[in-house]
Amino acid sequence: MESSRAVLVVDDDAAMREMLVSLLEEEGIRAEGAEGGAKALDRLRDSEFDAVLSDIRMPDTSGIEMLGEAREIRPDLPVILMTAFGSIDSAVEAMRAGAFDYVTKPFKKNEVLVILERAFERRALEEENRRLRRAVDQTSAMGDLIGASPAMREIFALVRKIADTRSSILITGESGTGKEVLARTIHFSSAGPERPFVPVNCTAIPEGLLESELFGHVRGAFTGAHASKRGLFETANGGTLFLDEIGDMGLGLQSKILRVLQDGEIRPVGGNHTVRVNVRIIAATNKDLRHEMEAGQFRRDLFYRLNVIPIDIPPLRERREDVPLLAEAFLARHTGGRKLALSRAALDKLLRGRFEGNARELENMIERAIALAEGPEIRPEDLPLSGDPREEPEHAGEDLARTALQRRMSLRELEDLYIDEVLQSTGGNKVQAARILGINRRTLYRRGERRAHGRSHGDRE
Repeated sequence: MESSRAVLVVDDDAAMREMLVSLLEEEGIRAEGAEGGAKALDRLRDSEFDAVLSDIRMPDTSGIEMLGEAREIRPDLPVILMTAFGSIDSAVEAMRAGAFDYVTKPFKKNEVLVILERAFERRALEEENRRLRRAVDQTSAMGDLIGASPAMREIFALVRKIADTRSSILITGESGTGKEVLARTIHFSSAGPERPFVPVNCTAIPEGLLESELFGHVRGAFTGAHASKRGLFETANGGTLFLDEIGDMGLGLQSKILRVLQDGEIRPVGGNHTVRVNVRIIAATNKDLRHEMEAGQFRRDLFYRLNVIPIDIPPLRERREDVPLLAEAFLARHTGGRKLALSRAALDKLLRGRFEGNARELENMIERAIALAEGPEIRPEDLPLSGDPREEPEHAGEDLARTALQRRMSLRELEDLYIDEVLQSTGGNKVQAARILGINRRTLYRRGERRAHGRSHGDRE
């Protein structure tokens, strides 16, 4: 727990109040007690807190009443209510009134700490959303999405059309092209940017935990589930859930995502009830999901549910007009007020780049160049060799043809040589190689198998 966090403990029982304040302070949390709802409301008007932990039954102002007034004073403040009676009715009433969660007395120390940690996480997420909204307001109409190429102008126009819709969106593109930036831009360009934007990277969370993260779980659902937990679908309720790299999600979880899209309901892990949610799904992937469907790795029905509005972001090497704009934006982002310009020669060097890592690679190069630059300008030599874009030799095509002629290669052999060169240039990434070659990935695999079979057959002969 972070020592900067502050919790207001509200209970008319002095012993319970002091025990909780002591418990939280032992965990490094700044805690303050209030002996009733009225005094708690006075403290909320005067001071900043990150969460409130309040008893429900109090003589002057009940916890439910205090909750209602607290939400008027600080609408985004998580309030956790405590009840000594274990009453389901009290718990339901608390949640309907807008409580973040509730805990039943007597409770274990860890139960309270786990719920508070989730409350702090939600508070941090809401603050991040506010920061992003401010950033969007301070930039262009398309927020951090930058570009002047025809492809990007088409994307800008499409974003303006779809921002207010609730239809599912599927964003495709290579790694580093800015799929999450686009998803955030769509969300914050909508009619209700105060609504939550919740991103989740489907590859960053182990498959076994991802279901609990998305749908939540009830207490006791599995070992370590000491308290019930809301999932990201509930956190994103009324807003947008961004599923990044959905092409890496397992088939079992895909079917549950499909059910949410169909029914608008989720079922927490271990629970026997469903929860209605109103969430727009924006999904993204760097994979070719049509090929994944053919290989049986992605559900066809889920693909069509997600692909209502498809948006493909071309790689940076196909929209070189965007390189100067992005470079200047990254320069402004990372200089920290230092006056530094990009020299014409350095920009020319960037314009010749391949940028297999797309905008992310360009940003890394600019950030390193800022650290290396000694004068008022970034020069070509400030762009490190290890990060330089791979430049294509001016006569690369002629060299390949000359090699084929000298070796008296057949057309099939020349084709195989070119495929090898393309695979080498993409670091063995068959999806990228297939895109460059203009063939599908299955064809590329079949050719590789054919060549391997031919070599082994030749060896036997």
